[in-house]
Amino acid sequence: MKKRTITVKGSEISIYSRNQEDYISLTDMVRNFEDGPVLIERWLRNKNTIEFIGIWEQLNNPAFNSPEFEGIKNEAGLNRFTLSVKKWIEKTNAVGLLAKTGRYGGGTYAHKDIAFEFGSWLSPEFKLYLIKEFQRLKQEEYRKQSLEWNLQRTLAKVNYKIHTDAIKDKLIPPRITTAQANFIYANEADLLNVALFGVTAGDWRQGNPGKAGNMRDYAALEQLVVLSNLESINAVLIHQGLAQPERLRQLNEIAINQMKSLVGAAGLRGIAGRGKSKKGED
Repeated sequence: MKKRTITVKGSEISIYSRNQEDYISLTDMVRNFEDGPVLIERWLRNKNTIEFIGIWEQLNNPAFNSPEFEGIKNEAGLNRFTLSVKKWIEKTNAVGLLAKTGRYGGGTYAHKDIAFEFGSWLSPEFKLYLIKEFQRLKQEEYRKQSLEWNLQRTLAKVNYKIHTDAIKDKLIPPRITTAQANFIYANEADLLNVALFGVTAGDWRQGNPGKAGNMRDYAALEQLVVLSNLESINAVLIHQGLAQPERLRQLNEIAINQMKSLVGAAGLRGIAGRGKSKKGED
């Protein structure tokens, strides 16, 4: 889980990312309210709450145990009814609420959709401030990501120039036509495409007829970092006189190792071949 925080009405509230979804600390949300954590228990006993989080799970969680949910919903509202987050998760296989342990960052967390609903139950004013600060955080993260992506795209273009200069110096014979030269440039660019993305530019366009641009326009930030490195490395290998098949083998190994280092072996999805791409040369 990746942790961030926002401040709402004087309360510092933790936000964790899990499976690319944001979860907000309900424990932090009630810290400055009278009765504090007891409010979460009261909220969970509410029949309307059970119906809401149950419907959310049915819409977002294919593994949700609906029969168990119906049993819990039928008991909700009775004087004897109690429900903990841990019990809710164990009985229904729910994913919208989390019970996190630990001295730092422990407590009850909820998917942002559910956390906003809890905010309404606490106080409409608190909910509005919560949404405002959460949106500010997401806008800041998007701005930072865009800056990082643009920086890596610029670096990739600089290294592309180094790459094409090496091709011109070592691979293009004298007195050939512009079309012949362009073919060699494209062929070497596709060498990098195959090493990193697993497909040529032509194959990608054929498989994505509705998308504008090229595969590099949809690349993840980590892939652009590796692409920038591969262009420099390929320039060195060209100067060393290595044949294209050997360069492809080495570049693919480098792409795999660098992607593992950047995104982590556990979270890797299609190491060198499934980009989300964004804009530049094929």
